[in-house]
Amino acid sequence: MTTDAGSPVGSAGSLRGRGTVHRDFRPATKAMVGAQVVVSNVVGAAIVLGLAGYVLPTQSLVAAPEGALVRNLWTFGLYLAAAVLVGLVWGYRWVRVPPRPADPDDEEAWSRHRTLARRAVLGAPMRITVVQAVPWLLAVLLFVAINARFSLTVALTVGCVVALGGIATVAVGYRLSELTLRGEVARVLAEDPPTRLGTLPAVAARSLGAWLLGTGVPVLGIALAAAASLLFRDYYTVTRLGVVVLVLAVVALAVGFLLTALTSTAITTPLMAVRDALRRVQEGDLDARVEVSDPTELGMLQAGFNEMATGLQERDRVREVFGRHVGREVARAALADEIELGGEVREVAVVFVDIIGSTEMAFERPPQEVVAVLNAFFAEVVDVVEAHRGWIDKFEGDAALAVFGAPDAIGDPASAALGAARDLAGRLAGRDPGAGIGVSAGPAVAGNIGDARRYEYTVIGDPVNEAARLCDVAKGLPGRLAASDAAVTRAGQEEAGQWTEVDVVRLRGRQRVTHVHAPTPA
Repeated sequence: MTTDAGSPVGSAGSLRGRGTVHRDFRPATKAMVGAQVVVSNVVGAAIVLGLAGYVLPTQSLVAAPEGALVRNLWTFGLYLAAAVLVGLVWGYRWVRVPPRPADPDDEEAWSRHRTLARRAVLGAPMRITVVQAVPWLLAVLLFVAINARFSLTVALTVGCVVALGGIATVAVGYRLSELTLRGEVARVLAEDPPTRLGTLPAVAARSLGAWLLGTGVPVLGIALAAAASLLFRDYYTVTRLGVVVLVLAVVALAVGFLLTALTSTAITTPLMAVRDALRRVQEGDLDARVEVSDPTELGMLQAGFNEMATGLQERDRVREVFGRHVGREVARAALADEIELGGEVREVAVVFVDIIGSTEMAFERPPQEVVAVLNAFFAEVVDVVEAHRGWIDKFEGDAALAVFGAPDAIGDPASAALGAARDLAGRLAGRDPGAGIGVSAGPAVAGNIGDARRYEYTVIGDPVNEAARLCDVAKGLPGRLAASDAAVTRAGQEEAGQWTEVDVVRLRGRQRVTHVHAPTPA
């Protein structure tokens, strides 16, 4: 496992992009894997030797011809040291990420390196397992050969014990290496998550493997011991058979529990991470993401959650931007496919607000300052209109059109509009620049105007025109606020009592006169 010294690991450990190509395994990970391999094999070998020498064989090594036990112990010590040393060197050279291409412009070499690096990281647990399994296989052959000269029965028994112990030890080592290398796998899968299922779902394979190696193998040892007791009645006493069954049962319980615990951890950890992230999304945190740390369908679940969260975040962003442009109510209706081209007659109230002296302001002040003034002014308008359940139809340069009763119907749009106008006039009183405010109400067509490729939701009708004309009238009134008789008569008694008729005028472009109302002085 050579280290790419001097090259900092990318934040995501990605295999995409030349600057974030996966480096070799981190030193801490290599140290943990090496220690895990050494400890698991030493413990496994010691247990197997103890079982083979004193508990399980039909003829114990103690009772075998002189020198059998000593020779097995010496062989065990020397072989163990050699196997650990060879295994570490072999693993160091074999379980590693290939060096990066020297030519930074060789795209083919970089693409090949990304593929090989991904395979190296994802295949590391299996390679480590092979590094552990080969010495155990050779140990079976070695101890069978050593003990065959003393007794074929002892040799076969010791060989079976070594094989069974090796299978259990290697199985536990494989699960431990999977958990140890999870961080390295996450670095590889950060931007290149798994997309395909294997022939057998990995969750099922892990569960079946845990049962087979953790329970099936020890139980098979019990079955072999029982068979041996039937074949070699002279060598097995009731006490010895009881000890054999008891020891193998304890091994089955211990190894089975350990493998099941490691397997359940490998399965439940990604699931709990997804569950916790789902809870955060349910609470409104759309930034929640999970680390893709498994190359199986569990990794696909993790990656699928991240894609879902990203989609929700993008949809929320679209809704937010869309709502800012057209209004939240219109955006919600559009996203729900509730509106189509055309319109319907609705009973609405309209407030038209226009800044006084905007032409002179634009001429005398820098454009940036004019924009800042307009934004501050419109912020006041939006706050008041939304507080009274209204909707900003549009901003027209230095003017704003607010509608009450569309697209969402409200109980008393005229009262809402008149109340909003009075509140807005109070906020803008004494402000520079000031603004005229006109209010009208009545039936109007509310709907989508334009073409299917580009349209806007708006309100068209006499109340809109009347409110715009009253806005000019309001600029000459003390409170700079004027409402039509149509708005006041449609309002509830409480709100209508706040207004007094102050004039009768013929507005530009209209045939009939308009009774102008203003707030009743306190």
